[in-house]
Amino acid sequence: MRWLKRGRNADDQEQLRRENDRLRRQIVDRERQIAEQAKRLAEAEQRVAESKKQIAESEKKIADLERQLALRQQNSTTSSKPPSSDGLAGRQRMRGRRTKSRRKPGGQPGHPGHYRPLVPLERVQHVITLFPDACGHCSRRLPARSRTVCGEPRRHQVTELPPIEAEITEYQCPPVVCPDCGHTTQAPLPDHVTGQFGPQLTALIAYLTVVCHLPRQVVRRMLEGVLNIPLSVGSTQHAWEEASAAVAPVYDELAQALPRQPVLNVDETGHRTKGAKRWLWTLVAPTFVFYTITASRGAAVLRRLLGTRFAGVLCSDRLQTYLSYATAWRQFCWSHAIRNLLSAQELATTPAGQRFCREALAHTRRIFRLWHRLRGDPAVRGAPLTRAQLMTKVRPIAKKLFVLADQHRHAADKDVRNLAAAFMEHHEHFFTFVTKNGVEPTNNQAERSLRPAVQWRKISFGTRSPQGELAVARLLTITQTCQLQQLNALVYLTAAIRHHRRHRRAASLLVKRS
Repeated sequence: MRWLKRGRNADDQEQLRRENDRLRRQIVDRERQIAEQAKRLAEAEQRVAESKKQIAESEKKIADLERQLALRQQNSTTSSKPPSSDGLAGRQRMRGRRTKSRRKPGGQPGHPGHYRPLVPLERVQHVITLFPDACGHCSRRLPARSRTVCGEPRRHQVTELPPIEAEITEYQCPPVVCPDCGHTTQAPLPDHVTGQFGPQLTALIAYLTVVCHLPRQVVRRMLEGVLNIPLSVGSTQHAWEEASAAVAPVYDELAQALPRQPVLNVDETGHRTKGAKRWLWTLVAPTFVFYTITASRGAAVLRRLLGTRFAGVLCSDRLQTYLSYATAWRQFCWSHAIRNLLSAQELATTPAGQRFCREALAHTRRIFRLWHRLRGDPAVRGAPLTRAQLMTKVRPIAKKLFVLADQHRHAADKDVRNLAAAFMEHHEHFFTFVTKNGVEPTNNQAERSLRPAVQWRKISFGTRSPQGELAVARLLTITQTCQLQQLNALVYLTAAIRHHRRHRRAASLLVKRS
């Protein structure tokens, strides 16, 4: 029996050994499967991380594209785009009424008529008196012998151009023989006779170029066609340069008067000189407009023109150039602020950002309504305000605007956050117009003064030399100052050229303040 038990134990051990080997193999298989599953899990987690990264990048790209699309759809009311681009590069700007009016075009019933006024009799060259031949009531003949006039005559004036013809003066200098030595001598031309064009024609060429924005080729063709005066493009350029030299002393006088002005509206725009980047600046004083073309857009230009510190009120936008320049008082343009608010409202992605823009725009409308009442605008409801009343009514609105900005200084929308920070940091500079006389809440005076310069730049494609830059600045300064002072620019340019040829100084354009 022992051998039987011994054999049975051996079988059991062999069976156990086999079972142990099988279990070991299963463990190895399970470990290999676990390792493979862990590897696959790691790969899956990596793919999930990459997918999340791609989704985040896609979301950022979508947000950037949506912002670019919103920026592209903006117009001149919400961006710095010119109004000429409305309807072409962006969404059409709302013009006129939102709903179509039922009124017929033209003057409405009860509208007072406007007629061309009669000129004084001193300016009338010909007077023709007309008498009736017969009575309009009974048809009886009205002979001249028994004619009786009652009351003032009905006057009707017809304005016509006289035959346009250039007046040409020829100076002849015959050679005179000396009876002693036999040599011939010719008299010199008078000092004021320079060039081949008179003062008025020279001034007209400059006027057509700067004020009427006509290219030199158009000026040449017009003078040849209307006045039968043949001239070249170079002749128009020489006339333009002479007009610039004639007004140089007046231009320098206005430049020296800039630091003494109580209020200045300042703005700048791009310019080109032979393709190189330049900047055309305008500074609008109460009685004159000043232009200059520089290679810089920095505060060094202001320090050169106004000194290290301006003692008056500087009205501008929030460009860093103006923020870095020292001045006693500032007034930031509310038109730019409104445009920024409208832009931020279109680009806002959160309800809080849109609410900030709506409430800020509502406060702005209240401020401008009060400002128009101070100016006595008849289209605004309410009685005119005094300066003290304006200060009293604007103060609580300014406080509400400051509190609103403080609530949204950490807004999720970048544009809203920047505007809120600007309203808080420069709060007092937005309300200088409330306490200072002669200061307006917008920088529209400087914007309007840049418009003729930009129109001229687009037609002429900029300048070609530093002398051309100086001539453009001088002639723009003189013509726009004449327009501001309601002077005839052509008459002033003619007188300036006439004085220049006689080596005299042109009349000053500085208005003495009482």
